[in-house]
This record gives sequence, C-alpha cells and structure tokens, in this order.
Amino acid sequence: MELGEVLAALADPLRRQVIAALARAPAGTERTCASFGLPVSKASLTHHFRVLRFAGLIRQVDRGNSRAAVLRGDDIEARFPGLLSLVANDPAKP
Repeated sequence: MELGEVLAALADPLRRQVIAALARAPAGTERTCASFGLPVSKASLTHHFRVLRFAGLIRQVDRGNSRAAVLRGDDIEARFPGLLSLVANDPAKP
C-alpha cells in the first residue's frame, strides 16, 4: 500500500463513502458493490471499486455472478494507524 495511491483513492467522496461504510461495519463484512447505492452507472461503479482495490483498501470476493467488497482493515491499520477512524467519522460524509 502506497500513501499516494491510498490518498488518491480516498479523495473521491463516493469511494470515501464506501470505505467509511465498511469501516463502520463489523470486521470481515462483505458487501456487494450495488449494495452501497452509489448514484453512478455500472461502468463507473466498476471503476470506483477497481481504484479501491488497486490502492489496497479492499479485496473483492467472487460470489457466483457477483462480487463482494471486503475492507482490508487490519492491513490498513497496520500501515496507516488511525486512518480508518478518520474516514469512518468524517463529519463531511453524506
């Protein structure tokens, strides 16, 4: 995980919303990409989750014909202590 990639991924409010939701959920929570209700097209949704995955913030688990996102909470906390708490408690979140 590189700091620049993580910060670039979190610069987008929709991606930050996804990470905040996962950070507030119990550890190991798996959610489908569509379950976040982001107001974007399917192609844009795919792009946002690809950015999060490449930054190392999530991993995706194949579930038949769909995919679920899982926060890499322990890895993030080890590399950037306190970051998830900041994102999860952002007062500017929607």
